[in-house]
Amino acid sequence: MANLALVYGMRLLPSEELSELNDAVLKLKNGREARVTMHLLEGSKEEIERQLRTSLEAFFDFYPEI
Repeated sequence: MANLALVYGMRLLPSEELSELNDAVLKLKNGREARVTMHLLEGSKEEIERQLRTSLEAFFDFYPEI
C-alpha cells in the first residue's frame, strides 16, 4: 500500500463568530484539484473532544482496507 496523507485543519473560536464554512481546495501534483469537506463541532471542550474522537473513528470505518 502506498503512503497516505491525512489532510485536516482545526481552529477553535467562539461559535457565535462563525458565519460561513466552505470546503478546502487541494492542489494535486497531477494538476487536478480535490476538495476536503470541512466539519463543524460545537459544544464544551469535552463535548468537542468526544465528537472529534467519534468522527475520526467513523472516518476510518469508511476505509476498512487500511
